[in-house]
Amino acid sequence: MKLLKTSLALSLPLALIAGMSMAAEQEKPVAKDPVPVKAVKASTAPVLDGDASDAVWKTAPVVKLKAIKGVNFKDGLGNTEATIQAAYTADTLYMLITYDDPTLSVRRSPFVKQPDGSWVKLKDPEDKGGDNNKVYEDKFALIWNINHSIALFDEKFGCQAACHAGETGKPYGNKYTEEEGEIGDIWHMKYVRGGVIGQVDDQYLDHTRYDAEKSKEAGRKSDAKTGGGYEDVKLVDGKPEFMSKDAKAANKGGTYFIKAEDKAAFDDSKFVAGDEVSSIVIAPFTGDRGDIKLGTKWVNGKWVAEFSRKLTTGSKTDVQFDDMAKSYGFSTAFFDNAQVRHAYVQEPLLLQFQK
Repeated sequence: MKLLKTSLALSLPLALIAGMSMAAEQEKPVAKDPVPVKAVKASTAPVLDGDASDAVWKTAPVVKLKAIKGVNFKDGLGNTEATIQAAYTADTLYMLITYDDPTLSVRRSPFVKQPDGSWVKLKDPEDKGGDNNKVYEDKFALIWNINHSIALFDEKFGCQAACHAGETGKPYGNKYTEEEGEIGDIWHMKYVRGGVIGQVDDQYLDHTRYDAEKSKEAGRKSDAKTGGGYEDVKLVDGKPEFMSKDAKAANKGGTYFIKAEDKAAFDDSKFVAGDEVSSIVIAPFTGDRGDIKLGTKWVNGKWVAEFSRKLTTGSKTDVQFDDMAKSYGFSTAFFDNAQVRHAYVQEPLLLQFQK
């Protein structure tokens, strides 16, 4: 794997609708006509392997998208080109997303052994708090408007309807809905923390405002889980507490993640100055938070991601695709080695099921 950068968290770079108190530097959302995404009925489900050669993707309409104003994308303006397709079977929705990203980003804040034998966690020197754009991971995210509850989401603004840039306490901004009862379903692919084990993080969005002590993530919340997930590795007596059992440095053939089943007590004697090791242990989510399956690959400057979820889950924090005659509003964004400064698609997207 190339170790050239690190990319994808959700806090879109826009302000919200009229009537809010906004800083002068904030942008107003741009109203756009919604774009339909037609889901075709699949006779055979696609294999979730990041290979778009499945028969159904040859028949599902391709919707071309442009995402704007992220960081690190190759055009220098933070823009990227993407496509999206959808299909379904009797009980499952399948989606295929591709987008341009010049480099694979997996070097997510590793520990690095210093010449004096100490260990230091790599950081973005310009990160003022939750704004890492140098040593992170690639990500993408979708937000679904549950029960059409978020005002103006489907008709005009998409996820711009929940974006609040420039607020006090956050360098990039916050994400939350305007009113109690407005709720969104977040499908958040974090490559190092879940993508590598075939899972998209299932989260949700509500009206909670930012609070430095009580709600640092503002309206972004996580669905309930019964197990699994990701956890930071701690420094104990100046050394990482765990390593992968193969004892390979991440920058010498190892990985920038430790699978839970491969976790071993740290052995400092296995490493020399300059070696990097993972600072995260990962395991598949079980329960509500683990609903979304994924197969994804980065090849020659492009991500190809196939993912699926049951049409209905029964969870209050999930969108329910329970009526094939309805449209379901959503938005998407792409993160190139960035914690929050993603490129976003301005147009609202409407998933529609073809019979």
